[in-house]
Amino acid sequence: MAASELYTKFARVWIPDPEEVWKSAELLKDYKPGDKVLLLHLEEGKDLEYHLDPKTKELPHLRNPDILVGENDLTALSYLHEPAVLHNLRVRFIDSKLIYTYCGIVLVAINPYEQLPIYGEDIINAYSGQNMGDMDPHIFAVAEEAYKQMARDERNQSIIVSGESGAGKTVSAKYAMRYFATVSGSASEANVEEKVLASNPIMESIGNAKTTRNDNSSRFGKYIEIGFDKRYRIIGANMRTYLLEKSRVVFQAEEERNYHIFYQLCASAKLPEFKMLRLGNADNFNYTKQGGSPVIEGVDDAKEMAHTRQACTLLGISESHQMGIFRILAGILHLGNVGFTSRDADSCTISPKHEPLCIFCDLMGVDYEEMCHWLCHRKLATATETYIKPISKLQATNARDALAKHIYAKLFNWIVDNVNQALHSAVKQHSFIGVLDIYGFETFEINSFEQFCINYANEKLQQQFNMHVFKLEQEEYMKEQIPWTLIDFYDNQPCINLIESKLGILDLLDEECKMPKGTDDTWAQKLYNTHLNKCALFEKPRLSNKAFIIQHFADKVEYQCEGFLEKNKDTVFEEQIKVLKSSKFKMLPELFQDDEKAISPTSATSSGRTLLTRTPAKPTKGRPGQMAKEHKKTVGHQFRNSLHLLMETLNATTPHYVRCIKPNDFKFPFTFDEKRAVQQLRACGVLETIRISAAGFPSRWTYQEFFSRYRVLMKQKDVLSDRKQTCKNVLEKLILDKDKYQFGKTKIFFRAGQVAYLEKLRADKLRAACIRIQKTIRGWLLRKKYLRMRKAAITVQRYVRGYQARCYAKFLRRTKAATIIQKYWRMYVVRRRYKIRRAATIVLQSYLRGFLARNRYRKILCEHKAVIIQKRVRGWLARTHYKRSMHAIIYLQCCFRRMMAKRELKKLKIEARSVERYKKLHIGMENKIMQLQRKVDEQNKDYKCLVEKLTNLEGIYNSETEKLRSDLERLQLSEEEAKVATGRVLSLQEEIAKLRKDLEQTRSEKKCIEEHADRYKQETEQLVSNLKEENTLLKQEKEALNHRIVQQAKEMTETMEKKLVEETKQLELDLNDERLRYQNLLNEFSRLEERYDDLKEEMTLMVHVPKPGHKRTDSTHSSNESEYIFSSEIAEMEDIPSRTEEPSEKKVPLDMSLFLKLQKRVTELEQEKQVMQDELDRKEEQVLRSKAKEEERPQIRGAELEYESLKRQELESENKKLKNELNELRKALSEKSAPEVTAPGAPAYRVLMEQLTSVSEELDVRKEEVLILRSQLVSQKEAIQPKDDKNTMTDSTILLEDVQKMKDKGEIAQAYIGLKETNRLLESQLQSQKRSHENEAEALRGEIQSLKEENNRQQQLLAQNLQLPPEARIEASLQHEITRLTNENLYFEELYADDPKKYQSYRISLYKRMIDLMEQLEKQDKTVRKLKKQLKVFAKKIGELEVGQMENISPGQIIDEPIRPVNIPRKEKDFQGMLEYKKEDEQKLVKNLILELKPRGVAVNLIPGLPAYILFMCVRHADYLNDDQKVRSLLTSTINSIKKVLKKRGDDFETVSFWLSNTCRFLHCLKQYSGEEGFMKHNTSRQNEHCLTNFDLAEYRQVLSDLAIQIYQQLVRVLENILQPMIVSGMLEHETIQGVSGVKPTGLRKRTSSIADEGTYTLDSILRQLNSFHSVMCQHGMDPELIKQVVKQMFYIIGAITLNNLLLRKDMCSWSKGMQIRYNVSQLEEWLRDKNLMNSGAKETLEPLIQAAQLLQVKKKTDDDAEAICSMCNALTTAQIVKVLNLYTPVNEFEERVSVSFIRTIQMRLRDRKDSPQLLMDAKHIFPVTFPFNPSSLALETIQIPASLGLGFISRV
Repeated sequence: MAASELYTKFARVWIPDPEEVWKSAELLKDYKPGDKVLLLHLEEGKDLEYHLDPKTKELPHLRNPDILVGENDLTALSYLHEPAVLHNLRVRFIDSKLIYTYCGIVLVAINPYEQLPIYGEDIINAYSGQNMGDMDPHIFAVAEEAYKQMARDERNQSIIVSGESGAGKTVSAKYAMRYFATVSGSASEANVEEKVLASNPIMESIGNAKTTRNDNSSRFGKYIEIGFDKRYRIIGANMRTYLLEKSRVVFQAEEERNYHIFYQLCASAKLPEFKMLRLGNADNFNYTKQGGSPVIEGVDDAKEMAHTRQACTLLGISESHQMGIFRILAGILHLGNVGFTSRDADSCTISPKHEPLCIFCDLMGVDYEEMCHWLCHRKLATATETYIKPISKLQATNARDALAKHIYAKLFNWIVDNVNQALHSAVKQHSFIGVLDIYGFETFEINSFEQFCINYANEKLQQQFNMHVFKLEQEEYMKEQIPWTLIDFYDNQPCINLIESKLGILDLLDEECKMPKGTDDTWAQKLYNTHLNKCALFEKPRLSNKAFIIQHFADKVEYQCEGFLEKNKDTVFEEQIKVLKSSKFKMLPELFQDDEKAISPTSATSSGRTLLTRTPAKPTKGRPGQMAKEHKKTVGHQFRNSLHLLMETLNATTPHYVRCIKPNDFKFPFTFDEKRAVQQLRACGVLETIRISAAGFPSRWTYQEFFSRYRVLMKQKDVLSDRKQTCKNVLEKLILDKDKYQFGKTKIFFRAGQVAYLEKLRADKLRAACIRIQKTIRGWLLRKKYLRMRKAAITVQRYVRGYQARCYAKFLRRTKAATIIQKYWRMYVVRRRYKIRRAATIVLQSYLRGFLARNRYRKILCEHKAVIIQKRVRGWLARTHYKRSMHAIIYLQCCFRRMMAKRELKKLKIEARSVERYKKLHIGMENKIMQLQRKVDEQNKDYKCLVEKLTNLEGIYNSETEKLRSDLERLQLSEEEAKVATGRVLSLQEEIAKLRKDLEQTRSEKKCIEEHADRYKQETEQLVSNLKEENTLLKQEKEALNHRIVQQAKEMTETMEKKLVEETKQLELDLNDERLRYQNLLNEFSRLEERYDDLKEEMTLMVHVPKPGHKRTDSTHSSNESEYIFSSEIAEMEDIPSRTEEPSEKKVPLDMSLFLKLQKRVTELEQEKQVMQDELDRKEEQVLRSKAKEEERPQIRGAELEYESLKRQELESENKKLKNELNELRKALSEKSAPEVTAPGAPAYRVLMEQLTSVSEELDVRKEEVLILRSQLVSQKEAIQPKDDKNTMTDSTILLEDVQKMKDKGEIAQAYIGLKETNRLLESQLQSQKRSHENEAEALRGEIQSLKEENNRQQQLLAQNLQLPPEARIEASLQHEITRLTNENLYFEELYADDPKKYQSYRISLYKRMIDLMEQLEKQDKTVRKLKKQLKVFAKKIGELEVGQMENISPGQIIDEPIRPVNIPRKEKDFQGMLEYKKEDEQKLVKNLILELKPRGVAVNLIPGLPAYILFMCVRHADYLNDDQKVRSLLTSTINSIKKVLKKRGDDFETVSFWLSNTCRFLHCLKQYSGEEGFMKHNTSRQNEHCLTNFDLAEYRQVLSDLAIQIYQQLVRVLENILQPMIVSGMLEHETIQGVSGVKPTGLRKRTSSIADEGTYTLDSILRQLNSFHSVMCQHGMDPELIKQVVKQMFYIIGAITLNNLLLRKDMCSWSKGMQIRYNVSQLEEWLRDKNLMNSGAKETLEPLIQAAQLLQVKKKTDDDAEAICSMCNALTTAQIVKVLNLYTPVNEFEERVSVSFIRTIQMRLRDRKDSPQLLMDAKHIFPVTFPFNPSSLALETIQIPASLGLGFISRV
């Protein structure tokens, strides 16, 4: 592919930059071959001319497409080069907060300098069992790969962790070991994994220190081998150490510290046990104060000391040895404070009784003078004699420091040896995984011997790494059968030869050390002479003759020769060592034992492994001189030998590489320094891996992945059924250069850059398709817009034309209106003219007519005056009549108003009565009302008088009026007479004047009366209105008080309801927590129990006991807990440990940690048991007290029960006697009669059997009578039991009504005071009643005690009576009863001596009961005599029939008559729902019904829960027999057998489901037929007859409930194991909606799967499995509520595992995957609907997964989107939301990544949310299970036992 095709306009490239190392730019124009300058546009907005190298003409590196940025594996990048690697790491580290990245086989780990929540046990469980490429990069993934390859290939593994100081090597190695310890467990339960982890704090304390680069830097290298057995469980471990930095003991640079252990000791100096060490602050010691930084921020040295001591204890280092270690360490600190005084230039001395040296000698147990002498002198030995020479102060100081370093090194080796001994296992090791935590490549300003050794080790490791990478590439190509050429890679063998070959640097250094006068300068000259200009990798600095330069694989390093010889010799004066060896402190000489006695880490151990350190490889045996030589072996030689052994070990294992990168030198969290990162990437070999990969075919696709990704580049005709051929045809068209790709067996291999080219073609094709889609959509939108505009224009036109038409119509209307107006105006003018003329005419007419009228008026006036005269007369007559009428009217009004006033008065009286209770409030109001009432009455009387007067006047007036009318008529008739009698008129006028005066007077009086009445009426109305207002105010006050009381009551009710709801919720939560804790304890208990069984079996196999013993437990044990805890197997094996205890102790050492853990666990369980027992006793005591307070136990009832009990026993004895007689009769018949007569089918035999059947029926009748008697006894006992009195409490409604009646505050206060007084009175009464009740309780306790004694006495008498014959027994019973009744009578006589009436009633009731008992006794005697007579008659008849049959039947008839099989028809018996079996058949019953029962056949062919019903019916029969041993034995055997079955077939879902269903049914049966009222109310009357009568099995119900919980938990584990392999594949990986998800390019990890493909699971697989589970549970008859709980648990597992994998897989966090998940969840919800399980709570468990899928699909840009996400994702934690957003990865270029600012916005909005910081859901969480009572409607007597169960030995009763 030509460069012009890639370097086009807008292509992005990387260019070098001195600050950022690499900078991104964009081409502004296409590149053409021959161009010397590229025009670039930088990201910061500048344009740049980039000049190409004229020699190489290399183009800048191309950038990968954005879709590939941030990939999990660097090898998935299309362009593999340094800037691409650096950018990918930076994006993952800074933007996504991901610290792990794959680079082929290497895991790159960047130190975040921050605690991340990605190392919990939930993360370990998520990575366990997963392929390495399926999950996001993690140290756990590497550990899991190593663990699986060890198990699969049976080859030892190694994990090589390297990096600079501070890069996180130690932490990575620690987490890898934690993973192994958690996943594998240990084989011996000896907590080996804890010991392996406990070695970390010890080694960190003595081998780690603070440096300028790291607060916890490992100053030594270590290789830990973790051993596994054949089952790949941890059995032990072994540690090798390399090159401890001893110089740090005596010297620390600025801002650095000595080893942690010294500061931990100083911080704990105040502890009592450390007082003898005489330590203090770290600043007081020379060896701990040089760095000036004694404290590490965030680290508590005292707490770390406690952790270190705890780890030592766990590893078996005793307290004495620990104190010895601390003594030696404290001695080193005091030794550093020893000061020297110069006497002259060549000698020095120590002051007498120098305190630091005294303390050192006391702690070390050595002689002060001797140590003081040899610190200032040394011994020189020649061939002939020995000299003692003083040394100078500088030499003495150096010798002191050398001694301190030597002591610390020896102590370090001793601790390592003891740790290895503690981790060593006696079990043979099958394989191991090694974890190498070793220093990375180091280069400083001044590099010395330590850096030389470190870099030498890294050269060896890099060589091994390069060879391994090359080997993997070669194996991959050979596996795929593609041609390959030798890949050129950097081989650092020349550098290694320069260091370790003959005459190499180390060889010359050892040679110089042997020279007497060898110095660093002479050694440097030898190096120059030997290697300078001869080896290209060796150089000499220009300005120095005491240094040399080596070209390492990572960089050039300049080493200073000063100190090389001294550090290589590691010289210590032998005299000082001898002084220490002579110490009285026993531990100190152990450190300096001779090499042949010491356990060297390089010597072979018993397990065949080699331990490595700087001590000699082989112990020498010989002369002391030889030992001295061995002691002087150089450090370089030791290190070279140990490194060779390490490389041999690594080459014999499969290596896994972890490269730790330090992102910055300032320990800033999530800060990325590109320069430092590039240096380390070059040094650790990551870029070399990239280069090797890029040289071959780095990009690899399976054919199916290639087809799925690049299907868009194919035409329909190119798609064939053969995917391989399809891919070949397409590639040949797309990439013309065939060298750019190769076809393997299963994969396509691409050269670097080809995937990017294909991605470009794919993006172009998709872009063209998008453009076409956009074009079509835009055309459709524009046409739609045009049609919409056209339609709008037509509408506008329509409205305009309508408007114009309306305007024209308006014009026409106006024209017509104008015409009409003209018409009317013209008409108006004409009419006006006409009116004027008419008016003139009328005026003329009026004048004329006026003249005529006046004439007529004059005539009329005369007539009118005559009329006036008549009017006056008639008026007088009318007024007279009016007065009479007015008087009558007034009278009527007075009557009417009186009536109305009475009504009003009645109303007022009613109203006055309604406010009767307000009279107390208004005491003077009543008198006032009475006065007003009297006043009203008086006024009414006056008013009545006036009305009567008015009525009289009106009557008079009316009569007068009538008279006047008559007179007027008469006058009219005699008008003429009136004219004549003119004279009489005057007199009449006078009378009229008088009448007028009277009328006016009457009117005035009437007016006065009316005014008075109105005034009275107004006053009355005012008074009534005032009363009404007062009434209204009182009503308002009343309503206000009522409202206030109601409001307060409502508030109190609401408050109480809220409190009740909250308390209920809290109690439910507490109940669930307690239930969960209890069930977890049960789970732990069952696990320990199983472990106990396994240990017993192992012990049995180890000891080879031929005869397993049998030890029975005490049958009289009061608690059933023992039967529950210890199975029958345990009981049988219980005596084995006691016999094998001594040998086992000799062979296997006691594991103290396990013993302490178990002892602690047992103590906790005993405490819990004691607490529960105390609580139970307290409850029982309370119940007994309440019973004693409430009710007295009647004595007479007890006597009656005793009598009936005796009678029942008598009847049972008679029944047994009858049975015995019947058996004797049968036996006599079988003995006396001939075989021919009694043969089956003979007439005599048939008659005999009929008679026997009738007798049996009679016996059944007797048995029923006995059962009836028992039921009566039970009912009588229940009647005697005290009944709980109902607590009478004051009803709140009554109180409310009383409060509502109180309308006045004064009354409320009075009521409150009254209530207080009442409460005091009640309290005093309650106290007195309490005292009286306590006295009564004491009396009742004494009475109970006496009754117990009486009961015991009666039982003894009863036992004696039972030994007598029946007749004597009855007489004795009667005699005893008479005696007892006599005593009782005397007692009651004394009791009722003061009350004769009570005594009389007591005597009457006693006589009645005695009569009833005697009648019952007579009836039973009659029945017994009747049965005896019938039995005698039957015996006589049988004898007669025998004789008759023998006489009538001939022998021939007997022979000729065919003998048919026995088939005797029996009458249907009335079964009691019980099953009878013999005691010896119990094991057979358990074996056939439980141990050998196949659930599938039972579930299909028989009724659900049949075994449970059978077992319960057997228990019923044992209860009926009152056999407690049989009940206990059967229940114990049942429980143990179920446990045994589940232990044997516990992985079979059908078996576990079957026994969970049957255990629950058995539990429900025990409840249903327990006889408790709460359970009996669900039964039929017939079922209530089947209740247990003798035993209360409540304890066994609890045991069965616990067993059901254990089975349920096992069921959950089984279904989890079945579902777990399906969930990730079916819910995440499988494309349910085809074509939605796109496959992105993947790296090497996806290809190197640890496990071959076992078949892909789909969502249908999960649904089929769910259907299978549901159908099995339904077939087994499991309770519906329990099925709902199982389904809820299944859905929780599906949701949790899916979400956990989503959170750990970056490739799954995309928009399309969110759609797939939502579709899959909808299918699960549809399954719930089909099964009617939507109310089971299963859907709610999927809510976190649903919200995570929605989070993948919603917009993630603006603040509104952030707010929507925060409100939507309420079921996800903040950590989960942020994790999903960080992992969100676009599958196509059209998707956008989530910006960092948006994620920060989400975090800010969610910072106040209080949720768990845990990232993953707990997939192992099991919801607490409950077993709601579910009674069965099946009648026990109808159950048939199928023959297939093999239970013929039991019979129905």
